[in-house]
Parts: sequence; C-alpha cells; structure tokens
Amino acid sequence: MKSWMIVLALCFPLAAVAGEAKPVAEDPVLEQRMINLSEDLRCLVCQNESLAGSHAELAQDLRQEIREQMRAGKSDEQVVDYLTQRYGDFVLYKPPVKPLTWLLWFGPFALLIGAAGGLIAYIKRRGNRPADESLSEEEKKRVATLLGNGRNPE
Repeated sequence: MKSWMIVLALCFPLAAVAGEAKPVAEDPVLEQRMINLSEDLRCLVCQNESLAGSHAELAQDLRQEIREQMRAGKSDEQVVDYLTQRYGDFVLYKPPVKPLTWLLWFGPFALLIGAAGGLIAYIKRRGNRPADESLSEEEKKRVATLLGNGRNPE
C-alpha cells in the first residue's frame, strides 16, 4: 500500500514541470527555414548557445520575430540585417571581419604570438646568465654562521 503512495508522490513534481507544447508555425517549410537561420544566431542571454537551442524568453521572442519577418516575405539576409542593426554583430556566431571586430578575430593570435615571444626571450635570458661562482672563504664562513652550525665549512 505504501509503494503506490511513493510512486504517486514522485510523479507530482513531474506534473508540475510538464507544460503544454508550444505551437510551431503553420508552415513547416517556414519553421525549418527559421530553425536553420536561428542556428547561426547567438542567444543574447545565454551567449554560448544558438538562438535555436536556447530556452530563454528573449530567444523565444526573437524566434517569433524571425517567423513574423519571414511571413512578411523578407529574405534570410534581410532578417539578419534587421537583427544586427538592432543588436549589433554580437548576435552573429560568425561576425564579419571589419575594424570593429579585428580584436575578436585576430586578438587570440596576437596573444599567442606575444606569449611565444615572451617565452623565447625568457629562455634566452636564462641561458645567458653567468655561471655561479663559488663562494669565497669569508662567504662560506658567513653562510655557516647564518645557518647556525658555526663550524668551518671545510
């Protein structure tokens, strides 16, 4: 008798999470076109997720906006132009190469080259150090005294 109560209690959280499925566009071709386009767009909330895969409310709103523009007869390029005018190049997973995005495109390579140059300079400086000279008798006595053994090092 208790086992059915446990099963019933475990099912309650699932019922609370379950929701009604969101309706897709009436036109499956339009819906597929929207999904293909939104795969190349970045979710502005999630940032590392495509617009198609995001569950954020803003992403849902943007997908609906894309659907409406496609129903109005706009091409994919016109929809992308609208989104980049409104949200900037950040909405694109592959932003164009232009002066505003040079740091984004070439920054990692510049950092890599700089780090390699720094490592090479460090290794060269390290290799050009003079060889350690042995300590004089006076320095050996002072070291022995500082270390506390007080005996003559030889």
